Amino acid sequence: MFHCDLGTLWTATAHAFTAVVGAGILALPWSVAQLGWILGPFVVVVFAIVTYYIASLLCDCYRTPDPVTGKRNYTYILAVRELLGPRSELICGILQYSILWGTMIGYTVTTAISIASVKRTTCFHDKGHNAECGISGYLYMLIYGAIEIFLSQCPNLEKVAILSVIASVTSFAYALIALCLSVAKLSSNHEFKGSLMVAMVGNTEATPERFWQAFQALGNIALAYTYCMLLIEIQDTLKAHPPENKVMKRASMYVVTGTALFYISLGSMGYAAFGNDVPGNVLAGFYEPFWLVDIANIAVIIHLIGAYQAVHAVCAFDKRKKIQFHENDWEIYVYAQPVFAINEKWIESRWPTSHLNKSYTIRFPWSRKGSLQWTITRLFLRTIFVVFTTAVAMMFPFFNAILGLLGSISFWPLTVYFPISMYIVQAKIKRGSCHWIGLQALGFVCLIVTVVSGIGSVAGMVEFLKKARLFHIEI
Repeated sequence: MFHCDLGTLWTATAHAFTAVVGAGILALPWSVAQLGWILGPFVVVVFAIVTYYIASLLCDCYRTPDPVTGKRNYTYILAVRELLGPRSELICGILQYSILWGTMIGYTVTTAISIASVKRTTCFHDKGHNAECGISGYLYMLIYGAIEIFLSQCPNLEKVAILSVIASVTSFAYALIALCLSVAKLSSNHEFKGSLMVAMVGNTEATPERFWQAFQALGNIALAYTYCMLLIEIQDTLKAHPPENKVMKRASMYVVTGTALFYISLGSMGYAAFGNDVPGNVLAGFYEPFWLVDIANIAVIIHLIGAYQAVHAVCAFDKRKKIQFHENDWEIYVYAQPVFAINEKWIESRWPTSHLNKSYTIRFPWSRKGSLQWTITRLFLRTIFVVFTTAVAMMFPFFNAILGLLGSISFWPLTVYFPISMYIVQAKIKRGSCHWIGLQALGFVCLIVTVVSGIGSVAGMVEFLKKARLFHIEI
């Protein structure tokens, strides 16, 4: 990837907002509910403070060895390799691709829930809220998987900048609608619902299941702050003057502050409106006005159909070919595409002369330049991968548990450990110094949060499997 040093403070801030705001925010009211009024908003703020602090450290790792005049590291994983070595690079790569695949599973589940919610909302509107409107989500998972199989075969999908624009618009749309619906419901209730303490429901005693859910909520909130993994790539778009690290620190402050305020607003308003009965996906709790609820769910569907393949764009151009930069020269950071590419490159390197890697071209008669190039490897490997991902999503359709697990897996290693370790090397902090001890203590606390939230997410899946049948769920 080649940088395009034409970005400014405001373009970097816009890129970062686009990267951070996603479907995971719909679980924030549920997460606040599991922690209660005292700890819920407090944890959201603490995660924001930690995220900003570590982001400010990571900004100094874009150039090495000097943070202002050193060599550029165009991506997060390149910075890991430059500062921590090839072994850390390998571990980082495995974690990144594992999270990418896990996110694809989460997107499949979330999209099915949103499609089912549209049908159920329409059913309630036509037949009344007391009607039986249970909808099976598996059919919609299969439909979503079929759509992604088709999109996975589309050439140059990573260069379609409109996907990033659509993702930005739709994500802000359903997040804002969820907030407005929560405020409206709270106004109609004329009371603030919820409880003060962790894992409490009214005046009843807390149960082990409630404590597991409280731990799981930590992972959900952590997933909402997956900013540091994309910071280097966003910083790579900035102009060299003023220094990128200073500009990116300001952009990080704006982004983290803005998202934290929005997260607290949505989490608190949703919890106040529903109390301890808030659904895992806050949109699932609204049925009227049905047209607005449907618009929000359709926005989620559109966002995740494109986000499965591509979710975030920053500008790039190839300096080797001396191509001048234009606004439409984009390289999109994708979820499915890197997973596809790494497997296909491995097969090509293993069997370079195989007919499996032979390129075939299908030309469209209605277009002179229109054509589709494909290989047998591409056709079968991508299809099998999407089918397998869909099957796993059908076996484990846990919206909140999957979000919590993804958050716990990504938070400590990618958001805390690697940035802190890189900064220690970059800033040449002496082992055993007060600064070094403080950073290690922060990392250790975040590790505990990751372990606890991961255990809570797995426990939530186990509890669900005790009550559910495989490949059978009503949404």
